[in-house]
Amino acid sequence: MKTRRTMFLLVFVLLPIFWEAPSYGLDRVRIGLSALSPTNWAVWVAEEKGFFKKHGVDAQVIYIGGGSARGVNALVSREVQFMTIGGVGVIAAALRGADLVMVASNVNISTQRLISRPEFKTAEDLRGKRVGVTAFGSNTHSVLLMVLKKWGMKPDDMVILQIGPSLTMVISLEKKFIDAAILTSPADFMAEEKGFRVLADMADMGVYSLQSTLTSTREYLRGHEDVATRFVKGYSEGIAHIKRNKAQSVDILRKKLRMDPGQEMYLDKTHARYSSKYLDKVPYVSIQGIKTLLDFQEGQSPKGRSADPESFVDNRIVRNLENSGFFAKLYE
Repeated sequence: MKTRRTMFLLVFVLLPIFWEAPSYGLDRVRIGLSALSPTNWAVWVAEEKGFFKKHGVDAQVIYIGGGSARGVNALVSREVQFMTIGGVGVIAAALRGADLVMVASNVNISTQRLISRPEFKTAEDLRGKRVGVTAFGSNTHSVLLMVLKKWGMKPDDMVILQIGPSLTMVISLEKKFIDAAILTSPADFMAEEKGFRVLADMADMGVYSLQSTLTSTREYLRGHEDVATRFVKGYSEGIAHIKRNKAQSVDILRKKLRMDPGQEMYLDKTHARYSSKYLDKVPYVSIQGIKTLLDFQEGQSPKGRSADPESFVDNRIVRNLENSGFFAKLYE
């Protein structure tokens, strides 16, 4: 009787330990986010809906922030195994010799819009004015420089300031601390609602900046290809869920962006735009996007001129999943 009582107590004590350890037996992966932006939506949804765990991965999602530079450092230092990061930072670091490779991209085209105070009507009106970006070296900064090049303008033609997240830049516009800003959704919709003017839509201009790539190191992929494949499966299910389940996806985005419940209108618009215009069902890294970024790098790195676009990407995992029928089944 005493033995049975002891066994009962032992089970009673140990049960919470096993109950609170759902990651037992899963492969742990740390993924860093370079920005609090809807470009990370698929990761957040996969995390919240359990898609990573479904494929045997315990994904620890970590907000790194600080733009591409900090994201690159996190990968190079092995602080994380994956990073969601703009392609421009990956290519710049790889040209300097960093062991980085892009394995997927859910958003290849630029999602930002250049929003200004209502009195400005053309790009020329911004000469000498203050334009905000999230951080120097960030995707917003790089996209602004690419657009200026398209317009035949130079960075010195305006005062570029690093302000912080898009929602902070909207406040800076309202307080007239800046005259224009490169904004992502839902902040761009909020600014529009407040009467600010859309001067340029990067997607409509055909700016392929590889807005959000899933990047790792070749060293990690060599030793963990199976884990990486299962991680990409969970990531891809996150994309599919956004496209098919608006209410749940919007609720997750509101939670992650810490937006007030009364701001659903902006989140609904963000969902409509991302699900129809930005998110790719099959997350190949765009070779066209790499070529665009190499052209941009030409003036900053001589190596960019002769670099092979294929050397920055490993689309093998996505290609194998597509050939296996994974994506066809996901969207059937």
